[in-house]
Amino acid sequence: MKLARYIPLLLLLVSSTSIANKGSYFADLNWVDAKERLKSSPIVIVPFAAGAKEHGPHLPMNADQKTMEYLLEQAVKHTDVLIVPPILHGWFPAFRDFPGTEVKDPDLFRRYAQQVAESVIRQGAQRVIFLNMGILKATGLPLAIAAREIRTELGIPTLLVNWEDLENDQVAKIFSQLKDGHGDEVETSIALYLQPENVIMSRASKDYRLHLKKDYPGYRPGLFSLDRQDPNYSETGHSGDPTLATAEKGKQILKIMSEQLVSIIKGFAQSPTRKKQPN
Repeated sequence: MKLARYIPLLLLLVSSTSIANKGSYFADLNWVDAKERLKSSPIVIVPFAAGAKEHGPHLPMNADQKTMEYLLEQAVKHTDVLIVPPILHGWFPAFRDFPGTEVKDPDLFRRYAQQVAESVIRQGAQRVIFLNMGILKATGLPLAIAAREIRTELGIPTLLVNWEDLENDQVAKIFSQLKDGHGDEVETSIALYLQPENVIMSRASKDYRLHLKKDYPGYRPGLFSLDRQDPNYSETGHSGDPTLATAEKGKQILKIMSEQLVSIIKGFAQSPTRKKQPN
């Protein structure tokens, strides 16, 4: 009977905790509050992750999106950010042979992302982060151009944060595969932690694609081809060793990536903005 007296208080505490986030999701707000938050929040994040991109026969095609959603939850919880609805379709020529959704024209993807960012800038955004959960030298290239154009043309501080920026030496100590890749130990571990019901480990296999190794400098665009005559032919669409993945590794990796993202946001929030003209 005594416990019943405290149930309302416990419910209030739980409710208060659930709404104690420092940041906000743009779409959750009404337009009146959204207008004020655009002006008061130091940073607006324009997030991108593939909603449907192949990650091998063992992982769901939403792997990037689920990772992004987790990281954004941590950003909202710990920083004063405003997150606009994510972009879920991007430029992925390396996976074009496989099922998935893609914006085939890189400039169309760039213009789309740039105009999304410019729309919130017109409404008062002070700084913009493009979060790229795609590939550094695929979706990262158009997004880098968008960030630079906005900075040059509109004078708004911009920052492009790629997946690689969220990993550090601690992540490398967690996985044991010889070489990272795609749909590998890292991505599979994350999926095992976030959505184990959608992972089919019996289909995971080790494939380092060693025949493509090079010992000379220069950027050679990668490809996962379904053409058996192509040297980049891949039966699975993944590389690395996903058989080594565990949910515990995924938990540790996400913790590190989340901490990195929070640190980046807090640092960029201090970057100088254009001085306001006196009235």
